[in-house]
Amino acid sequence: MIRVSIVGATGYTGGELLRYLVRHPEAKLVHVTSEHFVNQPIHTIHKFLKGRCGLICEKLHIAEIAQDSDMVFLGLPHGAAAKTAEAFIKKGTRVIDLSADFRLSDLKTFATWYGEHPVPALVKKAVYGLPERYREQIRNADLIANPGCYATTSILAGLPLFAHHLVGKGAIIVDAKSGVTGAGRKLETPYLYAEANESMMAYALKGHRHQPEIFQEWSKVASNKSLAASSFIFVPHLVPMNRGIFATLYAPLAKKIKADALREIYQNFYMKEPFVTVLPPFESPEVRAVTYTNQCHIGVALDRSGTHAIITAVTDNLVKGASGQAIQNMNLMFGVDETTGLL
Repeated sequence: MIRVSIVGATGYTGGELLRYLVRHPEAKLVHVTSEHFVNQPIHTIHKFLKGRCGLICEKLHIAEIAQDSDMVFLGLPHGAAAKTAEAFIKKGTRVIDLSADFRLSDLKTFATWYGEHPVPALVKKAVYGLPERYREQIRNADLIANPGCYATTSILAGLPLFAHHLVGKGAIIVDAKSGVTGAGRKLETPYLYAEANESMMAYALKGHRHQPEIFQEWSKVASNKSLAASSFIFVPHLVPMNRGIFATLYAPLAKKIKADALREIYQNFYMKEPFVTVLPPFESPEVRAVTYTNQCHIGVALDRSGTHAIITAVTDNLVKGASGQAIQNMNLMFGVDETTGLL
């Protein structure tokens, strides 16, 4: 039995972790922490836990939690997670961090988007937690950098194109939409129901923090020079739904290819992946088909000229885009079938 604790359990990702962990046959919840709800039962924050989880929110006491836990999930804000992760690693407790503190392997890139890294020596020890790319490394890791939601969806949409050297010269565009839970559990005007409902808006037009994360992972499989930072455009949008990501990738092709052939490349690339489904050519995935699941559905299409690939992908931002993927990583780390508790 894997003894598990959640540091920062009262946000949306913490709640989603709890949704899966309370029914996970190989996991035992030990501690949940919160800065704002100390001594309150966790089921008073996440109502679906009534009758299912009797844990009380605690302050963070690293030594006590480390002693009782085989691993911890960190649901802390960016910047706050790194030193906490370091403290647990020193105690011999394995960590899955759901913040962005360890997602970028280049410290200069990290500094550009987030500022000076608080624990730079630990960055090299972190494994990027995308099982479709790093399954074997995840098994032996002590620190997992759980990917972002936009990043997970966009990376999976593009990996086969770059791995098979199909991307030509020109602008690579990702147009992505997210439900309101992607902003976290906070009270800010744009995310109020009356503001978000019946509306839609682009944001982070000067650059979104998931952009370098996507570029980093595509670059690792791309061998040509067409993937340059200046050629990649990423634009996120807020849409009036609670949860879900819809990403559309437009990529110039190095050579013309039939839609059936392109779909076959994707099908073969993800054939052994339990949580990725490739749809028939020109069929669009739907967000509602993946909500509350750890699935990613990918659609494959071409423009009429046949010079550009149009790849569409959907995930649930709170599951495959966050907590479900974290559970998948935990399973791999502890030698459990990676689908356990997720199907």
